[in-house]
This record gives sequence, structure tokens and C-alpha cells, in this order.
Amino acid sequence: MYREFFGLKEKPFNITSDPNFLYLSRVHREAFSHLLYGIKERKGFLEITGEVGAGKTTLCRALLSKLDKNTKSAFIFNSTLPEMQLLQAILEDYGLVVEGRSKVSLLKQLNRFLIEELTKGNNVILIIDEAQNLKPSILEEIRMLSNLETDKEKLFQIILVGQPELKNKLNSPGLRQLRQRIAVRFHITPLEKDEVGEYIYHRLNVAGSSGQIVFAPDAVECIHRFSGGIPRLINMVCDKAMLTAYVKETRTITLPIVEKSIQELEGVIAA
Repeated sequence: MYREFFGLKEKPFNITSDPNFLYLSRVHREAFSHLLYGIKERKGFLEITGEVGAGKTTLCRALLSKLDKNTKSAFIFNSTLPEMQLLQAILEDYGLVVEGRSKVSLLKQLNRFLIEELTKGNNVILIIDEAQNLKPSILEEIRMLSNLETDKEKLFQIILVGQPELKNKLNSPGLRQLRQRIAVRFHITPLEKDEVGEYIYHRLNVAGSSGQIVFAPDAVECIHRFSGGIPRLINMVCDKAMLTAYVKETRTITLPIVEKSIQELEGVIAA
């Protein structure tokens, strides 16, 4: 609706996990490096946590776009699937046609795939998003999936991505063996105060802005206070502010515009 008015090729503040809009803050850059290290060094299990809207899924999508052709990947979004359906989803995301209906047959097919990729010199990764929703029994099954390895390295790199509750779940006594196998852990914290403005202008630039859109410094500060540095909340208030600015026919997003947008958002949230 406001895109044409601002001269943008796309909306800058959608809350979808578009890797093209990824802003590598200090903490996101560090998380990205941890993930690349864990995959390339075949560390087995990796754990990435962060608050809702912190940019975990976007980071993982960007990671997939950076992997070379010798790395095969599967990305599972529905972490509430029962065990059998989860195994089927994993196989299908690797591009395989599911050959059997029993757990044994599915595991044999997965193991065969991993061995075939090893002989080709390929690495295999599995990303499970919203992993805090996985039942302990499913997490234990996932641990068992990682048992295929050589004397020197893991053949299957499994990245568990989730909210802070994932850390608490993995600390339970029943998952001790899995916890001990996690070689790389990283927690994504919110953006710092000085990064919020950079984040906003980064997304505007990606969307096609040539500098004609201005967020007043006190408006950016207000956005930081409201969002706590959480990218998803920044997107929500900025999108609302852009719409309000469009209605007012101004390309400068002022503090009153942001305050009005926040009030409207809180009204929606409260409802």
C-alpha cells in the first residue's frame, strides 16, 4: 500500500524470515560463525537459542544459502510431528522418496543416504526449528540418529534451533547423553541500542530506498525501548509507522508517528 509512495521495490519490514534482509549484528555475525564452524568441522550437534523474533530462522535460512554444493541439508519447521512423521519429513526434505512405513525401514533408508553422501565426499546437515517443542523421547531418537560416524568425524550435523526453553529442556537428567554431545552452543541476544537504527536503514536499503526515508533519532530510540532490540518487534512498529507516514504524506518518521504506531500495536496485542 505504501510501497509506491516511498519508491520501494518491496516492503522492508515484513516479519517473514527472508534471508535477503538479514542484518548481521555483532551477535548474529558471531552466531553465523559458530554455525559455519560446527558444520565445516563436523561437530555433530549444534544448539542455537534466542527469544521469539530474535532472528534465528532468518539466520538459518541465510546459512543454507551460503553452503556449498557438497553440503546436503534438510530444514524441519514442524517440531510437533510424531516420531514416524518426523522421520518421513526429514527424508523428504533431503529429496528422497520414502520407501517404507516402519521405523526400521525409515532409519535404514536414512543411514543408507548418509553413507552414500560420505562416499561422495559430502556433508549432511539437519536443522530443526522450534526445537523446544520436541518431546524428550523424540530428542532421544534424534540423538540416536547421530550415531553414524567414522573414527574421525561425524557424518550428520544436527542443528537444534529454539527458544530459551530449549536450554532448560536439554538440561533435564533424561537428556544427559544428548547434552554431552552438543559441541557448539550459542544464544542470540537482542540488538544493542546503537544497532537498531542500522537495522532499520539496512532493511530500507535492501527494499530499494535511496535515502529519502528518514527515521528521526528520537523515533529510533523509542523503537528500541518498545522492542527491546527484538527484530520482529522492530519490524512490526516500523511497518505501522511507514503506513502512518504514508497517510500523512511524509517521508520522515517522527517520534509522534512512532508513538501513535506503538499505541495502535499495543491495542491490537491487547485485543
